[in-house]
Amino acid sequence: MESEDKWSAEVTQHSDALDLEENIFESDDPKKIARSLKRSAESSSRRKSGPYRSAMSMLTFYIDRAGKNLHEDQKKVLEKAKDELRGLFGKPLKGTS
Repeated sequence: MESEDKWSAEVTQHSDALDLEENIFESDDPKKIARSLKRSAESSSRRKSGPYRSAMSMLTFYIDRAGKNLHEDQKKVLEKAKDELRGLFGKPLKGTS
């Protein structure tokens, strides 16, 4: 494993802002991922921005850092989790006004 892979794994496992459910990004259920991130963001007293932004930032960070090592099927699940997260926070879905 490359040092960058170790670094990003360390960040997602031991985030300074969110207490993440173990292996949540490996789930095949986008709704479960979104609900877990929402719970983590809303219960955190260490985050520096609002719960929606913190949750979406962590999800985007994971997708970006996993990059080419992320299986295409899992990437689709994680992208769907973004839409689920938007819905849970009452934000418009991507591509809608």
